[in-house]
Amino acid sequence: MLTKSPVSTNLLDRVTEAGLAWGEGTYARLAAPVGAAAFALYIVLIAVTTWFIPDANWDMLPYLAIAEEGSYPDVQALHDYAYGTVRDGVSAGEYKTLTDDSGGFRSHMAGNATDFHSLLGMYRIKFLYAEILSTMSSVMSPVEAMRVISVLSVLLFGAIALLWLRSEGALALAPVAGAVLIMAEFGDAARANTPDLLCSALFLGGLFAYVRRREVATAILLFLAFMARPDNIVFLAIFAALLVAFRQKGWGALTGFAASLVAYFAIPHWAQHPGWWPHLWFSSVEQHYNMDGFDPPFSAVVYLRALAASLVRAVSLNSWVGVSVLALAGWYATSRAGFKLDRRAGILFAALVLGALATFTVFPIHDTRIYFPYLIPPFLLLAGPFMALWASIERRRAPVLHVVSGDEP
Repeated sequence: MLTKSPVSTNLLDRVTEAGLAWGEGTYARLAAPVGAAAFALYIVLIAVTTWFIPDANWDMLPYLAIAEEGSYPDVQALHDYAYGTVRDGVSAGEYKTLTDDSGGFRSHMAGNATDFHSLLGMYRIKFLYAEILSTMSSVMSPVEAMRVISVLSVLLFGAIALLWLRSEGALALAPVAGAVLIMAEFGDAARANTPDLLCSALFLGGLFAYVRRREVATAILLFLAFMARPDNIVFLAIFAALLVAFRQKGWGALTGFAASLVAYFAIPHWAQHPGWWPHLWFSSVEQHYNMDGFDPPFSAVVYLRALAASLVRAVSLNSWVGVSVLALAGWYATSRAGFKLDRRAGILFAALVLGALATFTVFPIHDTRIYFPYLIPPFLLLAGPFMALWASIERRRAPVLHVVSGDEP
């Protein structure tokens, strides 16, 4: 049995081994600053890409409309404003893609102001995004305002993630966090002119505040995340239930849930939202051209078909299921190694996993952007246990390396 590796007499081998040893030692000493710098560079790259190569998607049109409908009470005038603003803010090719699908849904909406207006209730509930967009549109182009919101959301998200890793002493794992962001389609979420990344940044801030026991910040940020995307009520309800069930103090999260619950019943009525089943039908069954008075009878068969179809698409076309499974695998590995999450973090981890599953069950859409808020926090929660596991492995390796490098035959 060998106690040390054979000494190579080849000069190239010795130089290579020395170079690798130097690189390993250097990275070990500088892992934290190098990891933080690499992650920051990735975030800046995404922010630059978001500004210069945005994704012109159809949802821009209704979001621009709800931001300025107070200034255009006439349905046709509002339609003209939304389409004219997008036409002036994107390329001719992109505008044609948004308005001409050979007589399909997009072509119809481009020529029918009444039907376009009937869809706005499904977008009006994103109250916070609409208000921010309206405010910023008074000092810059509305399309530019969309891009600014996206860029600021990217930078805010990246800053909070770095602060979280730093608080866990895990900046060395920042490149791994960047890799997870790539798998979770962070770039796509950033380039889309939608409230999704704004919600994710506020949500991540609220969870970080919860972990750091900053209860006031937790309540405010989780409530703001809900106001950006009200479907977060599903996670907040599960999180609150787990906190109560396990008697874990977290009045900030409970307050955020209570405020969101009140708003959840008030906002849809104000926004003239068509309701859960009509909205689900529009998103997962068939795009209906006019949502005014559209109220199809609930069908369990139709719902199950939509659920199955979305599940197949989620597994085959999107990444959120795989990323979630990877987070569970990381939790299992660290727990088996004896490095478990503490009670407070464990409850949050469980709420995130259950929140993603429940959100999909309640409203089965396959797009990763819907579940993005729940994908990154589990890995940040596991950063501490992984660093502890890493340190344990290094401590075990030290005596072994001492024996291997000794002079004994």
